[in-house]
Amino acid sequence: MAGNPVQDFDELMRSLNEGNSVPMIVHYADCQLISDNEIQERVPNAIGGMDIDVYEYYAEGAVRKKVAFVVFSTSKLIQNPIGDGYVYNYVKVSADNKVRITARYLNPITFEEEMDENFFSAIKDGSVYFYEQGSRAD
Repeated sequence: MAGNPVQDFDELMRSLNEGNSVPMIVHYADCQLISDNEIQERVPNAIGGMDIDVYEYYAEGAVRKKVAFVVFSTSKLIQNPIGDGYVYNYVKVSADNKVRITARYLNPITFEEEMDENFFSAIKDGSVYFYEQGSRAD
């Protein structure tokens, strides 16, 4: 069961602050991809997901930002489609409902960055979805 769809940033923060489990699903092909500082015409037809279990919220004006935002991340050992390595995903969601997903591929031995991609979208624009699933304590 997917749970209740989160409609915007305020609902996301309410749900997280109430201790609810909130998974995120991303349809990467529907996001804007910037890699090597260039907008990419071809975006991988891939779908990913992560549970938000640890996050940090920054209010408007904190850390010299004009818009409030929340960040969360995960590191997973997955098959890198262009080689071996770990994928580190860092997600930032702003109060204006913008979403930025940074995927970094790291060499499993040296931990050097092999590739850095940034996917841009917005909550409920057809590419990034959040679902409220009830308390993490349940």
